[in-house]
Amino acid sequence: MQALREAILAGRLAPGERLIEERLSADLGMSRVPIREAIKQLVAEGLAVPAEGARGAQVAELTPEFAAELIEVRAVLEGLNARLAARRRDAGMIARIRALLARGAALPAGAPPAELAALNAAFHELLADAGANRALQELTRPLRERTELVFRRNSAERAGPDWQEHAMILTAVAEGEEELAALLAARHVHRAARGRLA
Repeated sequence: MQALREAILAGRLAPGERLIEERLSADLGMSRVPIREAIKQLVAEGLAVPAEGARGAQVAELTPEFAAELIEVRAVLEGLNARLAARRRDAGMIARIRALLARGAALPAGAPPAELAALNAAFHELLADAGANRALQELTRPLRERTELVFRRNSAERAGPDWQEHAMILTAVAEGEEELAALLAARHVHRAARGRLA
């Protein structure tokens, strides 16, 4: 299922594209049964939807209006993650996030968008780990994947501002500034989405 999810998130399967079991089975070198189960799971997560006017499913298409709604919710949840991380101020987690930020900042200009997207996702995952709220993590993870359909479009253009904003969030977390961390994290999500939703 992970291979199918990654194909959707990376854009190899385009929004609106039919998820045809036979073709996916051949492409991924898997039998149809796990493909069928993976498609059902992707529909449950919102990355795929029942196909229009036919049996089966297709990759979800996000209208600008629905994408904006998803972003609003994600901004609130990411803000809460940052707030909780600042409250806990786990030195080990802060060191891990700092090391990840150093990797992101060291990427050369023109780094592959997939690498930028992976490091960005890792930052948000580590921030959620630092918040240490399992219920919040369970709510945020599928939402993060759905909004990735929006964010992946121009991650290269946002690389510099993203890493600067990540660093500001981490500083607020490390200093235990809950309100500031929450504000910066929510603002970061809105700013990152702004260009993609225009």
